[in-house]
Parts: sequence; structure tokens; C-alpha cells
Amino acid sequence: MIRAVVVAVVGLGVIAMTTPFEAHARSKPPQRAALRRPSIRSQVPVATNTVWPRPEVLDLAMRAYRCGREAGAFDKSLLTVIDYSLPSSAKRLWVLDVARQRVLFHELVAHGEGSGENYAVEFSNEPGSRQTSLGVFRTEDVYRGGNGYSLRLAGLEPGVNDLAMERRIVMHGAPYVSARAVSALGRLGRSWGCPALPPGVHRRVIDRIKGGSALFAYYPDARWLRQSRFLQCSVTRVAAR
Repeated sequence: MIRAVVVAVVGLGVIAMTTPFEAHARSKPPQRAALRRPSIRSQVPVATNTVWPRPEVLDLAMRAYRCGREAGAFDKSLLTVIDYSLPSSAKRLWVLDVARQRVLFHELVAHGEGSGENYAVEFSNEPGSRQTSLGVFRTEDVYRGGNGYSLRLAGLEPGVNDLAMERRIVMHGAPYVSARAVSALGRLGRSWGCPALPPGVHRRVIDRIKGGSALFAYYPDARWLRQSRFLQCSVTRVAAR
């Protein structure tokens, strides 16, 4: 396990530290046989929230990001990681500045009401499912809609999340995403499939990642891990999206 030395920069919302990116660059790609679906309860509990995503999740996210960058799918050196194997009561969204090797945001994020209670256990690309989608997304433009200031997300994986625009899966703020909701319910409130953020921070996150950055939504789903063209990288297939 890599130990990180944390230096908080007050007022800037940026956390600088020694970084696991270097270890990721030196490490060998994990073997496909290792991509097995672990038990949800074997994941890191809420009490051990970490500033960085867990190493195995960060490794996959970086692999997908690098594949997409090489194919020209992303325009920015920013990577948003959501680890849906963690409970909604944990901070499970990270915005990473890959170039500067920093965590810019580490926040709560809701999942769809069709995906589960505190833990998301079901995922879908189907309209009307009200479930969260997995996979790699590209952030697009912002607009004001029924949920206020929102960010459109384009799903880049056919059959996994490519109906995100049709389903109106967007990043937005919601009052049910808060520590108060966790205290009252034991979990966050749930969206209709959108990655909803705390209303006090959603605009800052959206403004930072909008316009062509990568978003990686993770869950240890064996089929997706085995078939994702970003994880089993084919630059030609990704570029032809």
C-alpha cells in the first residue's frame, strides 16, 4: 500500500500529496484473470475513506483514461472517478488533475434509485430504468434545467452507457446529497440515474470538468471489465465511437 503525505491548501479546494500515479506508471498491467467480481462487503468501509481512489480502481481508471487520450476521446488532463462499489454514505467521487498529480475534489455522489439503497448493485443503459450506468463518459456542455445547473455526459461505451444523452443522465446538484441525508436515512437520497452532487459544491465541480474531460464510473462487474474497449484497449475502436 502506498502511503501519501497530505498537504491541504486552504481555500483552493486542492489537495497536494505524494502520489500513486508514479506507482501506477511503474506497475505492470493486471492480468485479465484478476478481474473477478469481489463481494461488496469486502470493499473499504466508510470509516476508511481515502483521499485517493483505491489502487485497483485508480489503476483501471488510468488505463481507461490513457486509452481514451491516445484515441483523442478527451481534451483535458482531468479524470473524474466514481467508485460505485462503495456505499453512498461514503465520499466516492474524485476529480483528479492527471498532469499535476493532484486530487481536486473528493465528494459524495448519489446513484439511481433503481440501482439499490445505500449500495448500488444494479446498473443499466435502458431508458426508464432509473439505474446508474457504468463505464467511460466524456463531459460535454452545461445548461440550466429542472435540476438547475447541470452538465451533460456522453457515454462512450456501446451497450453500457451510450444512451446517456437519450436518458438525460447529467451531473447536477441535489439537496438529498448531504451529510444530513446520511444522518437521517443511513444513506443518500437517490436520483433517476444521474451522478448527483452536494448542492454546495456541484457548480465548482461542473465548471472544472466540463468540456471534454473523462469520467470513469466503476463497479466490479465482470462482463464490463472483460469487454470494455477502454480497459482492453483498442485505440481504433475507441476512436471510431
